[in-house]
Amino acid sequence: MPVMTTARTTSSARALAVLATPVVLLSLLGLAVQTTAQAKSSSEGCTGAYRWPVKPFDNAHPVRANFGDPRTRFTGPDTPETLLEGDGTFSFHQGVDISAPDGAPVYTVASGTIVRARGGRVTVDCGNGRSLQYWHVNPVARAGQHAVAGETLLGFVQPKREHVHLTHLERGRAVNPLAPGHLTPYRDATKPRVLGIAVRGVDGEPAQTIAVSGRVSFVAEAVDTPALPVPGRWHGFPVTPARLSWRIERDGRVVVAQRIVRDVARTVPRNDRFWETFARATHQNWPIFDGHKYQFVPGRYLFRLSARPLDTRKLADGDYELVVVAEDTAGNRDERHLSFSVDNSTS
Repeated sequence: MPVMTTARTTSSARALAVLATPVVLLSLLGLAVQTTAQAKSSSEGCTGAYRWPVKPFDNAHPVRANFGDPRTRFTGPDTPETLLEGDGTFSFHQGVDISAPDGAPVYTVASGTIVRARGGRVTVDCGNGRSLQYWHVNPVARAGQHAVAGETLLGFVQPKREHVHLTHLERGRAVNPLAPGHLTPYRDATKPRVLGIAVRGVDGEPAQTIAVSGRVSFVAEAVDTPALPVPGRWHGFPVTPARLSWRIERDGRVVVAQRIVRDVARTVPRNDRFWETFARATHQNWPIFDGHKYQFVPGRYLFRLSARPLDTRKLADGDYELVVVAEDTAGNRDERHLSFSVDNSTS
């Protein structure tokens, strides 16, 4: 009898222990039960970092176009006049272009609901203000379908595209997928470069640096190199730095404090401010003039260092150094100096 009592007591204790677990108690109360694995899959990529949309997911892939790169479509012919004054459609690149072979499968990086799957584009909505768009994809997924990060096939890279464009939206606003804590893993050891600095008069014409006077504008040309070599037809083409700033020094002392003129490390300006950031003569990689795409022509990126001309009459006559700094999202930087002299005696 004692043995039987002991056995019954042990069995009852085990049963009570099982009933005391949170999952069983929730079930008895009629509440929904979600395992750790299910919880992860339903929110994966919708907060914090996310993996790459093409295999292998845990490896970085070449990015052939950066967030904030210029997109230029000139309505006029390929002439200097068109570059300097021509009309067209000008915008900031709203995402990143990730190199992938034509026909490569594209997967969602975030779990959520597919709200669009047509016209070469698939959009996955997380339901918390974040959504991800995948462009240049022939969809196989359908609108209304639930998507699981790293598992749901969205479609395949379209012919002659060689990339998938990824746009990351937070409450409708495009943010940089290469910002820290977004696409991962991502490492960038390449340095941006400031290629040159020029002085322009109020008429936009080049000005000398020997005796600068009155109102002048400074323009810097800067580029960045993709973190990984880009294969195929886009190999070797430049992208834009994420940040650009400048200051003016005299005898090693800062006389005009640092001014940030471009910062797309997180988000981009409105497209109607395009020519406030870029200076005329800027054009994208493979530029478009009068409906014709000029293949294998590298982009040229000129940046206005101020929305308004600098009034040199506020500076004492003498010698100065303009220092321009370019940075990427990983913190790599380059700087270039331009020496100029102010002489307002005749202005």
